[in-house]
Amino acid sequence: MGHCPFCSLSLCCLFLLLTIVTPTHCYLISPPLLDLINSTCKECSDKSTDINYNFCVTSLQAIPASHVTNLQGIGLVAMELALKNATNTISTIEKMLSSKEFEPFAMDCLRDCLELYADAIAMLVDAFAAFLYKQLDAANIFMRTVMDATSTCDEGFTEKKGELTPLAKENNNLFQLSDISWCIIKQVSFVPSQLPNVS
Repeated sequence: MGHCPFCSLSLCCLFLLLTIVTPTHCYLISPPLLDLINSTCKECSDKSTDINYNFCVTSLQAIPASHVTNLQGIGLVAMELALKNATNTISTIEKMLSSKEFEPFAMDCLRDCLELYADAIAMLVDAFAAFLYKQLDAANIFMRTVMDATSTCDEGFTEKKGELTPLAKENNNLFQLSDISWCIIKQVSFVPSQLPNVS
């Protein structure tokens, strides 16, 4: 499928991401980390009208503080959350398809979205790997592609007048998380010395 440059590492990253993301637990956030999250979300929401500041802060606080020590850690957190969102949305789409409660047009759109989300997951894993390997331009491209996938999913439903998008919330959440990730990657590009080292 063409995501080869990071293939073996991507599989390892996927395993890592799925085991790290545990949003059902509560974690104490230290004041310095909270300040970093707040300032990061403020900068990203100022730069993008698509990012809601409160959504950004609430989302990033859901990850164990031990996984975040700097801006790069927050970037990885945002990608983890995006992957979790995309994975959950695939389950949601599959349930919608099996319910057979939708008209044929909407069913076709849901199938298209299912394929788009499957591709988005592969892109998110590749973005994570590229970020770890300090290939920031590639990471940016992967994240933008994920954002495009959510928009394409939404647009498919609008091709029929009056058709509502049953995945509006899921698409918006993934778009924002991807936009936050993209914003952080751009910020990190100005301080590459703080990137994690990968042997």
